[in-house]
Amino acid sequence: MVSRRGILRLASGGVVAAGAVFAGRAGWQMMQADAAHDLYLGGLSAPDGSLGVFHLGHSLVGRDMPAMLAQLAPKGHEYASQLGWGTPLRSHWYPDVPINGFEAENDHPKFLPARETLAEGGFDAVVLTEMVELKDALKYHDSAEYLANWALLARTGNPNARLYLYETWHNTDDPAGWLERIDADFEALWLNRLALMAAQKIDAPIHVIPGGQVLARFVRAIEAAGGIGNIKDRDALFTRTPDGEADTIHLNDLGAYLIALTHYATLYHRSPVGLPRALLRADGEAAQAPDAEAATLMQNIVWQEVQRTSLYSGVPT
Repeated sequence: MVSRRGILRLASGGVVAAGAVFAGRAGWQMMQADAAHDLYLGGLSAPDGSLGVFHLGHSLVGRDMPAMLAQLAPKGHEYASQLGWGTPLRSHWYPDVPINGFEAENDHPKFLPARETLAEGGFDAVVLTEMVELKDALKYHDSAEYLANWALLARTGNPNARLYLYETWHNTDDPAGWLERIDADFEALWLNRLALMAAQKIDAPIHVIPGGQVLARFVRAIEAAGGIGNIKDRDALFTRTPDGEADTIHLNDLGAYLIALTHYATLYHRSPVGLPRALLRADGEAAQAPDAEAATLMQNIVWQEVQRTSLYSGVPT
């Protein structure tokens, strides 16, 4: 389980006025997060059957991952999405705000307009994610406010809708270190500055799909072993640029499979161990599949991480 941070750490010695203001704001945010933490203590029951899931976000959701999830999920699982390229939740909220890549990213049969669809309440679970760089989203795009807005809209349409925040990741060439950012940002940003702050605003938990946590743990495992099966290192999980270099943020079929497993385990409260590994992309073409050894490792790590973060994923241990 993720630890609860202290409310405020005071530096030794004097604090200048500007520092005091910052410390006061940080302390207030930590008190808010601490209070919101209690909203999660009641847990979340497993769904009775299949779910209708709406995905709102950007290219780290993509088309293929939700399509893979639908193939893994119980019969009857349905989904739809509204996506952009690097889109903050704030931009999705306003119909008159242009969304980069909107026409291209939503040119498929599973697109539904988010505001109207969620207001009508036709989905059992709503999975929301924020743009990255997450620090910029929090600073400039009022992330917690708009996460709360979307959550309230979903609950207005369907009071029983399950609310989720999908934790993603930053670029693998991040100057602060890719794995280091995933480790540090989960509690400091995704939880304390985003999910918990929004949960406090709506007085209800917004559970977390720990995509970044799973990805980091799997990468550590394969790189410590010098590669496992047909996955040799982190670059094997990412797409390639036109000149053949590894994309630093967008996942390929293998990475999408790992994140689809994470959604499956979190949404359905079921171990993904033993699930099929040969799936189709959204366009109906066969996806590149992990071999048996790599798939087994993926499935086990997903279940371990979803349970490790059980308070926030909602999946009991």
